[in-house]
Amino acid sequence: MEGKTITWDTFEQVFLCVGTVLSAKELPNARKPAYVLLIDFGPHGTKRSSAQITKHYTKEVLVGRQVVAVINFPEKQIGNIMSQCLVTGFPDANGDIVLTAVERNVPNGSRLI
Repeated sequence: MEGKTITWDTFEQVFLCVGTVLSAKELPNARKPAYVLLIDFGPHGTKRSSAQITKHYTKEVLVGRQVVAVINFPEKQIGNIMSQCLVTGFPDANGDIVLTAVERNVPNGSRLI
């Protein structure tokens, strides 16, 4: 199913940026297993995100990894934390999330263009 057609101006409002995961901790009391990630977005600062990515990733493998996230959504309460960005990924055949990745390291805060 295709999504609704949007304008280029609308797309330009979405800040999809690369950041490096500084830490990953289990989200306590989550309905579905999730991690709390602290991500460095360079000039955009550090942001926290809740991510249901425990099927394919351990906390240890996430630290130092670059991820792609929407950084200009409003904060959202997820359990007992405020999520400040949305880490992106695609569901695999079982519906478990595979992170969106960059082919090579790029500067933190780089924006998808």
